[in-house]
Order: sequence, then structure tokens, then C-alpha cells
Amino acid sequence: MQLPILAVVIFFGFIILVNAIRILKEYERGVIFRLGRLIGSKGPGLILLIPIVDRLVKVDLRVITYDVPAQDVITKDNVSIKVNAVLYFQVLDPNKAIVSVANFFEATSQIAQTTLRSVLGQVELDDLLAEREKINTELQQIIDDQTEPWGIKVSVVEVKNVDLPPDMMRAMAKQAEAERERRAKVIHAMGESQAAEKLSEAATKLSTAPNAMQLRFLQTMVEVSAEKNSTLIFPVPIDLLGAFKKYLDNKTGE
Repeated sequence: MQLPILAVVIFFGFIILVNAIRILKEYERGVIFRLGRLIGSKGPGLILLIPIVDRLVKVDLRVITYDVPAQDVITKDNVSIKVNAVLYFQVLDPNKAIVSVANFFEATSQIAQTTLRSVLGQVELDDLLAEREKINTELQQIIDDQTEPWGIKVSVVEVKNVDLPPDMMRAMAKQAEAERERRAKVIHAMGESQAAEKLSEAATKLSTAPNAMQLRFLQTMVEVSAEKNSTLIFPVPIDLLGAFKKYLDNKTGE
């Protein structure tokens, strides 16, 4: 009779010993409740519990990556878009993460979705596309302020994809094309203005030196005659043109 009793005692002792020992990894902490009251967090390593009296809840302290599902957002300029984001957060205080909120992961994800819709609904589409970094910072600060009482630290929030309606994509393509045409016309006009300015300067300099004008005329003749064409050029002395102009002026005065 003693052997079966001893075997039962050893068996129950082994069960109690197994339930009393916990081993936590380096990135884990154990929040211990004794008769329902919070004792604190322990770990990593070997943890001894009082069977039946103590209850241990494991908490992972590693950075958690959460992919925020695509949200339907209406921007400030009344454009319907779908936006998704990625969220990086970490448990800094295991006690608060377990006691202050029923499910810290679910609560953080819901706040992230709500904040994403709320913040992006207050900006225009152009600002969302052009000032992505500023919006990411604002999202991170708002979500982190709301999760801080739970012992959760939100380190990064990044808007990933912005899905635009087909009509809006076509309108933006037309706008970009018109902008490129406008820039091309402005650049062409600036080139014409600069060319006219340089020609004016050259004409002013040539007018002060008639011989320079004649040399330029002869240089042009050489350049034209060098090409293989049938153009005929008859040089006329500049002095002759000057005398002819003076004669016409005298006739007009009479």
C-alpha cells in the first residue's frame, strides 16, 4: 500500500514542480498575479511561482510590426482615396500593458486605424503626396500620446500606399502634362529674351565700328559660300550704301 501512495505523491509533486517553474526568454517578461493582485513583472530566466496561487502572463518586449489595413479616407478637398500604413510599436511597461487595457495589441491597432482616417481627412491630396514625412510624424505623435498610458511606445508610423480613383489619376496626368508645357513655353520665352538682349548688345557694338560690320558681312559670305548650294551673293560696299542713303535724305529734304 505504501508504494502506490508514494507514487501518487511523487506524481503530484512533479506536477506542482512543473507548474511552479517558468523559464522566460531574454525578450520576455512575466507579469505575476497572486490571488488576483498584481505582484509585478519578472524575468528573463528562471521564475518560481506558487502553484494555484500565482498566475503568470507573458509579455513580448520586441518591436511589433503592424500593417494597418487600407482605410477609406475623404481628404479635405473631397477626394476619396484608400490609404494603408505600417506601425512599429513596443511594450515598455509590461504591468501597464496587461492591467491598463484588455488587449494592448488590438487597442493599438484600432487607434492606429482611427487616427489614420482622422488625420488624413484634414489634409488635401497634394499635401498628402508631397509632405509624406510631415504627416508620418504627426501620426506617430498622436498615436504615441494615446498609447503611452498603456506602457506602449509607438516609434514609427509610415504611410505606405495611396490608391487614387482612375478619374483622379487621369486628371493629375493632364495637370502634369499642362505643367510641363507651361515650363517649356517659359524656358523658350526666356531663351528668346536672352537672345534678343545679346543681339542688341552686338548691334550696339557693331554700330560704333563700321569696319567691324563690314568684316562681319564678309565672314558671313565665306560661311555661306563654303556650303554646297546655288546661292549667289553680290557684295555691296558699305560706303556706297551710306552715300545712297545721304542722297535719299537730301531728295526728301527738298
